[in-house]
Amino acid sequence: MKEKLLIYQQRMKSFWKDRSKMQKGLMVGSGLAVILILVVASIFASSSRMVPLYNNLTLQEVGQVKAELDTRGVPYELTDGGTTIKVPEPQAESLLVDMAASGLPDSGSIDYSFFSANTSWGMTDNEFGMIKLDAMQSELASLMMGITGIQDAQVMINLPEEQVFLDPESQQTASASIVLGVQPGYQLENQQIEALYNLASKSVPNLSKDNIVIMDQNFQYYDTENSNPSQSGDLYTYQQQVKQDIERDIKQRVQRMLGQMIGQQKVIATVTADIDFTQETRQEELVEPVDPESMSGLPVSVERIEETYEGGMPEDGGVPGAGDEDVTNYPAGVNGSNGDYEMTRETINNEFNRIRRNIEEAPYKVRDLGIQVAIDNTKAGENGDEVTLTQQEQQTVEDSVQSILDSMITTSINGSYGEVDPEEKVSIVFQEFNGQIETQQPGFSIPMWAYAIAAVIAAVIGVLIWMLVRRRGSEEEVYEETFERVPEEIPAIEEKFDESTQRRKQLEKMAQEKPEEFAKLLRSWIAED
Repeated sequence: MKEKLLIYQQRMKSFWKDRSKMQKGLMVGSGLAVILILVVASIFASSSRMVPLYNNLTLQEVGQVKAELDTRGVPYELTDGGTTIKVPEPQAESLLVDMAASGLPDSGSIDYSFFSANTSWGMTDNEFGMIKLDAMQSELASLMMGITGIQDAQVMINLPEEQVFLDPESQQTASASIVLGVQPGYQLENQQIEALYNLASKSVPNLSKDNIVIMDQNFQYYDTENSNPSQSGDLYTYQQQVKQDIERDIKQRVQRMLGQMIGQQKVIATVTADIDFTQETRQEELVEPVDPESMSGLPVSVERIEETYEGGMPEDGGVPGAGDEDVTNYPAGVNGSNGDYEMTRETINNEFNRIRRNIEEAPYKVRDLGIQVAIDNTKAGENGDEVTLTQQEQQTVEDSVQSILDSMITTSINGSYGEVDPEEKVSIVFQEFNGQIETQQPGFSIPMWAYAIAAVIAAVIGVLIWMLVRRRGSEEEVYEETFERVPEEIPAIEEKFDESTQRRKQLEKMAQEKPEEFAKLLRSWIAED
């Protein structure tokens, strides 16, 4: 057994010696990483995860829940400024049920369930009125908190005292003040605000919308006429944005077109626009003929009556010339005259086109437009020098630019504002430019952050390549075959231990230990010889 252990130990030592430094580092680092992961996993497994028990609590409710948890000995954490209580995850569900059974958290608000639980014969009218008012306020606040975007609501209702005698003139109306806790960044829509007013008005007797005031925690008032408190600011921003977009679009088109004709560095254009944001909605009811040429309609019903008579005419009665409609002294017709008559009557009922139109105009119209163009009056000469344009050349360029801008102005201004004189809306100036004009050309441009990210990626790739090359260089080892020279054992020569051998060993020992005396001995021997 001991021999096997020694063999395994020898193999492990040889295996470790055969590894390179990088391989040894990777093996040690991997082992440490595994140990660290196991330690962290055991710590997380042994510790309980904290989950929220209640969110968005008031200070009063937090105090109640905290006292109950301290009594039960349950660990907890307070987060979000003390409005959220977290408990261990295994105990969260049971604590939630136990807290609800204990009536916690208790906000102190009174609802309509209070009357069924606290009815008493000794309650006075004033006490009953106060409890009823508090319950009404709490129920109305709970209804409003159910609307999306409203976290909290506080309602204050003022009910008038009941009059003994009914007097319409002296009868007072109720009023209500409401403070909403709106979620940060949330904007109430007009329909939601209108619903809040209707909800409060229909929940309280004799409460009209005019006697309701609604505001949020940021002191922004909401009313039915201007439901959005920041609507005026948003409207101004919208109008300015539309005006700038129109001016920029026309300027880019003018700059692009004239730049192709004259040169991008030879022309500058500015545009000023007058926008009408009056939006009109109207309803039209028109009646038009089916056939516009004959101005006739479509026959719906036709009635034709024909009468014919043959024989003598009936005798005229009365005094001749004495009737109300007769002329005095005018002779009457001859009695007994014979004659025929024929009468044809035709009645046609025509139907015309009845057109009903609901017209909603565009949210904005271009009322006026002005374009100012500055053109460089120089050009490159034959020798490469700058030469000023002649008067005739300037007039030719001006006429070309004027015709282009006239067409653009005519098509841009709304036709409802009457005839437009484009020449009054255009200003063309020839002036020598002192510097280069940088025009904003639409196209793709790479932002600076893209270059920074590309540089970081390139640096990371370079480091990885360098580490890979270094690793390959360290792993490339040159294995050379070495031969170990085993010294041959030479049998020792047996020396004869006589007097001369013993004397020689003594001299060698003396030379090693006492070289000075050995030197003196040699000099004495040399002197004797």
